[in-house]
Amino acid sequence: MNDLLILPIIFPLLTAILSLMFRKQLNIQRIFGLIGTAASLGSTLFIFHIVHSEGIQVLQLGNWPAPFGITFVADLFSSIMLILASLTGFLVLIYAISSIDPQKQRRGFYPLYQFLLMGVSGAFLTGDIFNLYVWFEVMLISSFVLLVLGGDRSQMEGAVKYVSLNLFSSILFLVGAGILYGKTGTLNMADLSFKLAQEPESALINSTAVLFFIAFGIKAAVFPLFFWLPDSYHTPAAAISALFAGLLTKVGVYAIIRTFSLIFVKNQDFFLTVLLILSGLTMLSGVLGAASQNDIRKILSFHIISQIGYMIMGMAFFTPLALAGTIFYIIHHIIVKTNLFLISGVVRSIYGTEQLSEIGGLYKKYPLLSILFAIPAFSLAGIPPLSGFFAKFSLIWAGMNIQQYLLVAISMLVGILTLYSMTKIWSEAFWKEKLTESASPVMETARKYRPAMILPIALFAILTLCIGLFAEPIFQLASQAAAQVLNPGEYIYHVLGIQ
Repeated sequence: MNDLLILPIIFPLLTAILSLMFRKQLNIQRIFGLIGTAASLGSTLFIFHIVHSEGIQVLQLGNWPAPFGITFVADLFSSIMLILASLTGFLVLIYAISSIDPQKQRRGFYPLYQFLLMGVSGAFLTGDIFNLYVWFEVMLISSFVLLVLGGDRSQMEGAVKYVSLNLFSSILFLVGAGILYGKTGTLNMADLSFKLAQEPESALINSTAVLFFIAFGIKAAVFPLFFWLPDSYHTPAAAISALFAGLLTKVGVYAIIRTFSLIFVKNQDFFLTVLLILSGLTMLSGVLGAASQNDIRKILSFHIISQIGYMIMGMAFFTPLALAGTIFYIIHHIIVKTNLFLISGVVRSIYGTEQLSEIGGLYKKYPLLSILFAIPAFSLAGIPPLSGFFAKFSLIWAGMNIQQYLLVAISMLVGILTLYSMTKIWSEAFWKEKLTESASPVMETARKYRPAMILPIALFAILTLCIGLFAEPIFQLASQAAAQVLNPGEYIYHVLGIQ
């Protein structure tokens, strides 16, 4: 059964290769893409079933024993992330087929899309620091090309900031990996955890942890190195923005949780204190940036930053309840944020713009779209009984239990300001009846969206409702995943066989 762990890598890789072989036949690429992403989703669901019923699964590629070979590890946390990645990839692809200009599709969209999904899956599965770096680079290269697909000036400007800071992050990551290898002679995560636990605390290891902390913080868009995100995520096609918004920053959050719960545990109190401070600043800077914007995707981009702050806050609390809340929050956020970006693309396809001052009247003309927007929007704001309410409530309760009242107050304030932003989009784009004079030319050229674009939006909305209505079993699952993360001994045992 362990051999199944390679499938989330193999399926997108084979699909990308087949897409390149038929690069001039778009219809064939679309079919391959749908089959490949559906197969990836099926494989991740099966992997989750095995992990949930039998425990942590480990694959040693080439039959080399750890720590000498390439190790793939699937615990509950990584298998949940795999399902979310493959589900997002499948539904966003359905949307992309109908929404992205065929000219852009011919420029390598389908193979690049699959390479990106392969990189994300590899990052969630790898049990090796160097291969985590490799999968990050696969994501960076494919995401950069997707970002500039079409070659608009705004895309190029956003891509320069995106690539520059992420390359800097990669350099820090690689330097940190080199120092770790020089110190310990290994880069296997389980082996690193075991060896560093035997090592006395040293300035070299602590400085290496800082390098990883900054590198992953950049990729997760944590304060103060988040400015690349709102400058780049609003520029490409909505389907590409949605995939980025749903997955890429979560890989950074996943890396922070994995490394600082498994490897760098000696001086953990210091880093958790830093995370406490940064989580509050990340929440505030993101939500205040969103409140000042007038473009739907820019508002949503800034809200990615503020919501990352919640996830980092749960990690900083580092209690079973808080970490379970963080995992639940990630589940909720990937579904909701991806959907909101898809809806913004529908708005653009109708009016040709996402500027709130230039659009309006969507509620009367498109009531179904309005309902589908309200579900994820008010879930993001934390309105009960939607998924966002339970995600925020669990983190707030965890904070109250350890008397982190200031951060709890900040998180509640950010929730109110998030509601303000979502209400602002609702009132301007959907509820107001008349447009300004400057918007009337836009109305004259308004066009309908393709019905196929609504299918993934509706499915994401249903998932949001289900997560809220069935929050208890999902939170129990998140709690089980958190318990595994907080018990690195179990991870080490399954990889190395060391108690």
